Amino acid sequence: MRDPQKTPEVKGQVKDAYFKNWVDHRAPEWSRPYLRLSRADRPIGTWLLLLPCWWAIMLAAATDGFRAFDLWIIMGCAIGAFVMRGAGCTWNDITDRDIDAAVDRTRSRPLPSGQVTVKQATLWMGIQALVGLAVLLTFNTNAIVLGFLAVIPVLVYPFAKRFTWWPQAFLGIAFNWGALLAWTAHRGQLEWPAIWLYAAGIVWTLFYDTIYAHQDKEDDALIGVKSTARLFGNNTHRWLRYFMMATVTFMAIAAITALGDENVLGLTLALGAPWALGWHLVWQLRNLDIDDTAKCLSLFRANRDAGLIPVLFFAVAAIL
Repeated sequence: MRDPQKTPEVKGQVKDAYFKNWVDHRAPEWSRPYLRLSRADRPIGTWLLLLPCWWAIMLAAATDGFRAFDLWIIMGCAIGAFVMRGAGCTWNDITDRDIDAAVDRTRSRPLPSGQVTVKQATLWMGIQALVGLAVLLTFNTNAIVLGFLAVIPVLVYPFAKRFTWWPQAFLGIAFNWGALLAWTAHRGQLEWPAIWLYAAGIVWTLFYDTIYAHQDKEDDALIGVKSTARLFGNNTHRWLRYFMMATVTFMAIAAITALGDENVLGLTLALGAPWALGWHLVWQLRNLDIDDTAKCLSLFRANRDAGLIPVLFFAVAAIL
């Protein structure tokens, strides 16, 4: 997994962390196990949680213009994505500590490697959740209600791999909830464009997390953990094409339902988002080798850039 030409691992470093991440090289040593629990050494997950929030706030602003409070929604979502992703990952590691100990890629995580105890991890999860709650309470009532409802899929997700071949769908339900919340934080109520964006995010998650899951498919088969990577097997490319087409379609419907025919320029720009995102996903498909774990990880991480594409298009539509 790790490139031997890169810098050597440091004490406690997680196997699939970025080799020069700030946690392992700059954070105080006492804090590193906790930051590793939060995946601060692997920021791609925070991006993937944050980007649907930014899709929604930018598209919502394209319907009725930016407001001063939108700057706080943008920043608040970033803070919330960091701490709530950290809390969710800590919960995931608590529930999966025995499974993680049996998988080569994950046995170096703080709990199975003994860097922290379950009690310490639980306390850290609570601290992060409280910070997320403080951010949430600055939004309107409807957004706050959605924020509390988001806890349900977060709690369920770690167990999904035990009872369904589609745990990636549960991840999508949890990870893209921010599209509903950010839209509501701006508009004051949940509306159809946000729901279509949410659907686009879910199938996008099925796309990128299936690629990610191919890293662990052999270990998962040995210990009986289910995933779409194992379910699809050699048919993965075909299924990913379906997810790609659904992502593009749902995002286009979100743009159309948000802007209609009243803002032709804005709608034209907004429709560029799914088109450009689709081309990035095509590029990923063309480069995917499901048996090359390094390639799978690299393409999974490329979805940060893929997800930034709609942010850019929707932002321009809102400005113009």
